Amino acid sequence: MIPRKIPMRKCTGCNELKPKKELIRVIVTPDDTVELDTTGKKNGRGAYICAKTGCLKEARKHKGLEKSLKKAIPPEVYDSLEKELIRLEGER
Repeated sequence: MIPRKIPMRKCTGCNELKPKKELIRVIVTPDDTVELDTTGKKNGRGAYICAKTGCLKEARKHKGLEKSLKKAIPPEVYDSLEKELIRLEGER
């Protein structure tokens, strides 16, 4: 039996390649809003980030999400993403 290929994605914060299931997807929806996609199946342009607030801070500092999503992200959106990541870290 041939082993299945594991899809790998790069975190926009720490720039490490990790399995897709370990990362959280951040998307720009068709109606031009930025949000977390915990299912990984929503429509829109996506970028991946580790489930750690440190990676989000690095992505914010170096504008990794803005480069990947090809869209300027306001500070309020970063704050709401950070709150959601903290909530998700508490659940794990």
